[in-house]
Amino acid sequence: MIMNRVEKLQQMLSEKQLEAIIIDSPINRRYLSGFTGSAGTLLITLEQSYLLTDFRYETQAVDQAAGFQVSIYATQPFDELKSLFGKHGITRVAFEQDIVSFAQYKRYEAAFHGVELVGTSGLVEQLREIKDDQEISVIQEAATLADQTFAHILNYIKPGVRELDIALEIEMFMRANGATSTSFDTIVASGERSALPHGVASERVIGNNEFVKLDFGAYYKGYCSDITRTVFVGQPTQKHLEIYNIVLEAQLYALEHIKAGMTGLEADACCRDIITNYGYGDRFGHSTGHGIGMEIHEAPRLSRLSDTLLTPGMTVTVEPGIYLPGFGGVRIEDDIVITQTGNQILTSSPKELILL
Repeated sequence: MIMNRVEKLQQMLSEKQLEAIIIDSPINRRYLSGFTGSAGTLLITLEQSYLLTDFRYETQAVDQAAGFQVSIYATQPFDELKSLFGKHGITRVAFEQDIVSFAQYKRYEAAFHGVELVGTSGLVEQLREIKDDQEISVIQEAATLADQTFAHILNYIKPGVRELDIALEIEMFMRANGATSTSFDTIVASGERSALPHGVASERVIGNNEFVKLDFGAYYKGYCSDITRTVFVGQPTQKHLEIYNIVLEAQLYALEHIKAGMTGLEADACCRDIITNYGYGDRFGHSTGHGIGMEIHEAPRLSRLSDTLLTPGMTVTVEPGIYLPGFGGVRIEDDIVITQTGNQILTSSPKELILL
């Protein structure tokens, strides 16, 4: 499976008349090689694949990076790379221009005399957009862990509890059940703070008769999940019920209709048009969704600016919201995978308004 990814990248290099590529992104390094160490550089030529790392990872690199030739460097990979360029007669090599700093580029430039350095953007990320069956299986496990966490945390949400304490319990539960970490800083936003789209947990104490918005995910076996549910402590007013039900209607409609062949813009409209028709379009200021995988935000985007065609194997979030400053806000989010016939929902936590 890993080497198939390398072969696809080699084909892309050949089509772009590039002789090799240096991979510095830790995420892309893991995706292509399986290596999880903190230090390492990949060199992918048209025929060979190399992992350059230091002494600390000598054994780990051989164990994890099957199909790669492992080379151990003393302090920096420059001499090893230059030697491999000479061995393969490489005179034109690509690098990840969105990853490599200017200082790193200048070091490459100084070390690789006679080699043309070509900046590229998104080659590996393009491959990562379409998940294989093994990746989807892991993302499903991460999504299931998020569902289990939501069921668990409902027992802790009540008046008098700090948002930070809820976030801590979420994170502890996920770690105790197999997660390496959280996918991102856990959002627990109650009362008027629920109107903050990215209101990470604060010292605020949860009160009566208010929304509590929970947005969290598990980073599990190298992949992310991302779920949002909004619950209510006490008795909601008609205004609370109104905005909750609008968001729910928009989200359910999108889940029913998003499919392969749609653009990101068209998928975004599935939610946005409904919320706009109810008069809250200006209170839904973010995109409907984003790709998830080895990173919590990756391609494709479900947004007004996206002309990307949705393709089977893409995993994305669907997360409409309405945010009313000084009152509160609602977001409902699920993870889905695009299929040949529509989409498969990976998160399954209940979405009717839960009263606590």
